[in-house]
Amino acid sequence: MPVQWAGLSPELLLTLDRESGQRLSAQLEGRLRDAIRSGRLRAGERLPSSRELARMLSLSRGLVQDCYAQLQAEGYLVTRVGSATRVAACAQVDRAPVPSPPDAGPRMIADFRHGVPDLTSFPVSDWLWATREAARRMPTAELDYGDPQGSSALREVVAGYLGRVRGAAADPARTVVCSGYAQGLSLALRALARAGVRVVAYEDPGGPATATAAADAAGLTAVPVPVDEEGLDVAELDATGARAVIVTPAHQWPTGVVLAPSRRHALIEWAARRDAYVVEDDYDAEFRYDREPVGALQGLAADRVISIGTVSKSLAPALRLGWLLCPPALLDSVVEHKRVADRGSPTLDQLALARLIESGRYDRHLRRMRTVYAARRTTLVSALARHAPAVRLSGLAAGFHAVAHLPEGAQEETVVTEARARGVGLYGMSACRTSGAAVPPQLVLGFGHVTDRAITEGVAAVADLLGEP
Repeated sequence: MPVQWAGLSPELLLTLDRESGQRLSAQLEGRLRDAIRSGRLRAGERLPSSRELARMLSLSRGLVQDCYAQLQAEGYLVTRVGSATRVAACAQVDRAPVPSPPDAGPRMIADFRHGVPDLTSFPVSDWLWATREAARRMPTAELDYGDPQGSSALREVVAGYLGRVRGAAADPARTVVCSGYAQGLSLALRALARAGVRVVAYEDPGGPATATAAADAAGLTAVPVPVDEEGLDVAELDATGARAVIVTPAHQWPTGVVLAPSRRHALIEWAARRDAYVVEDDYDAEFRYDREPVGALQGLAADRVISIGTVSKSLAPALRLGWLLCPPALLDSVVEHKRVADRGSPTLDQLALARLIESGRYDRHLRRMRTVYAARRTTLVSALARHAPAVRLSGLAAGFHAVAHLPEGAQEETVVTEARARGVGLYGMSACRTSGAAVPPQLVLGFGHVTDRAITEGVAAVADLLGEP
């Protein structure tokens, strides 16, 4: 789509060689033809007025008018009285042929992709209101580069929010704003590496690709630690010799189990005894349905836990906003790595988020989304009970994904492949295991961005794949 300029003429980069001996009019015509043929000037693109182009190139207006007239006669340009000169729709463009898109396969009935919230429910009007309010109130000084640690306004609001709803020992002075979980994890691991940590552990099953990539980038060795029905096995962690571990204690990814109280205390004791640190991923703690709230692990040991939170699940991943609650010993290192990485996250977005939270609109959105996700969870349970009763579900107490336990002997990869051929996106647990093992056969079913109707139709379409092998 060509750029639609409002008001002033668009700028156009053209160079003329006054020492070449070639007439300037011929050079100008040639440069414009080349720009149109190459696609640099696209069909419908508006050109500068003859007066403006003459001024840009220090030419006479008459010369530019003659050039435009010649290119119009050749079919490259179109001019209408009272309207701008534009590139003709039928102008020849020498472009490489665009390859045909790959076959998209059957129409997608339902895509149970995990980790994605309901993007259609993003509170657009509230976000626009918060952005306008933030821009209206923002002092001119805030338009400067600012503090790489983040806006003091957002850090104050986030610390208050996390203390109120997550039981965190949040201090604005030790809060660092980041661009989502990936950057938060990178900052944490780099700071740990500088502090002398050499081995970091992560949950298995979990996110092996994310953990190992971040560890490699920080110069650390990543090792898996098994998860059972009570969460991370702290005894196994102790045996690895690691001095840091990445955990999801409130709602383990992807099994959905909660770290048992005894394990929570054992983990804190391990960190103190080993002079180690816990990196807490508090990724979807806002969404719980039929269990008591579980506070942030950071609230038990603020000097040993780095807690990472974002709005990727509560609002949308595209906002790229998150935060770290840092132990005092690591704060300066985290801030320095953030400064080197990008000098700080966008200030206006930070101020908009602060305004959204302090206005109460953020809490209102979360309450509405809990209702939406709870309804979809019920729909998923009902659809599987009706169409595939042999499938057992777990991990449903919070978040917007569940684990489907397939009957013994089912081939996870076969189920996923054949479901895709029927227009249903299913995702195996094997991708979450360090070994890649597909036994026991399980699926991770995300229902955040799937409508109730799609859930029902999707399960019905693959019911025979999910049943007895």
